[in-house]
Order: sequence, then C-alpha cells, then structure tokens
Amino acid sequence: MIPDGISVDSPIEDKIAWAESRLVRHRFRLLKDALIATLLERFAGAAEASRRQMVDTGIVEVCRDCDLKEGGSCCGRGIEDRYTGLLLLINLLLGCRLPGTRHDPSGCYFLGERGCVLKARHVICINYLCKKITDRFPPERLAPLREREGEEINLLFLLTERVREALRDISAGFTE
Repeated sequence: MIPDGISVDSPIEDKIAWAESRLVRHRFRLLKDALIATLLERFAGAAEASRRQMVDTGIVEVCRDCDLKEGGSCCGRGIEDRYTGLLLLINLLLGCRLPGTRHDPSGCYFLGERGCVLKARHVICINYLCKKITDRFPPERLAPLREREGEEINLLFLLTERVREALRDISAGFTE
C-alpha cells in the first residue's frame, strides 16, 4: 500500500489519477532530488538500450508478426493491473503521457497504436519472452538482451525505492 489508500488492487484509472496528482503537487521537489534526477537519467538510458536490443535481436519483428498475422499479443487486457501508482508516477517524471482510455479493448491499458506508451514498465513486461521467441532464438543470442534488461530492472528498483522514500519525506515534512 502506498499513501492515500491507493494499492495495486485499485482500478487503473485511480492509480493514474493518484500519479497525476502527485506529479502536480510534488514534481519540482522530486526532480530537485539529486539521486532521483540521476536515477531517472540512468534508467531512461537503460530502458532505451533494452528496447534497441529487442529490435536488433529481431524480437520486435516476431512480436509484430504474431500480433498482426496471428492475432496474439502478450500485452493483453489485465496486464495494467500489475502497475502501481509509483510506477505510473515514474513514467510521468520521465515525460510519458498516460492514456485516458484503452486503445484496444482486448489489450493492456498502456498498449497504444505503436506499442507500449510507457518508458518504465513492470518487470514482467520487461523480461517476458514467450515460448515462440525462446524456441526461435538461441540463449547466446538472447544473452545481450537479458543483460540490458537486468540493468533496466535494477535501476527501476532503485528509482522506485528512492521515489517512495522521497514521497514519505515530503508527507512527513522532511523536505528542504
């Protein structure tokens, strides 16, 4: 549970509203925090490196074909339920615009016309690879991706913990 009664079980619209209200109220204090600023920058680079590696490995093309030709998508409705208000706040701090409605009725709330609209994704969204992909690509070809994902996940953990701590400090009045 994070402050103000929002939890992982809350509806996604409530989590988005919570994140947006925290951004409005605390953006400047959060971005002024040197550790948060550093972690945001390092995380953004790591997330971009992971996505580039997915393209370079050929996974993005396989996923696109599966979605378009076979009607499959790992980004199905309900995945958004795993997201927390904190993770959505981090996306806002990274400059993401959170959707007001679901683009695809059968897809994740954050699945847009051109893929995921989030920069900071849940760990399952970062490192899940279906059997079709793991059967197609040998482990040595996936290893560079897995290394980049590991860095992305580690930085996301550190960033989430620091934002959580900073919000607690703000709520307790321990700000500069």
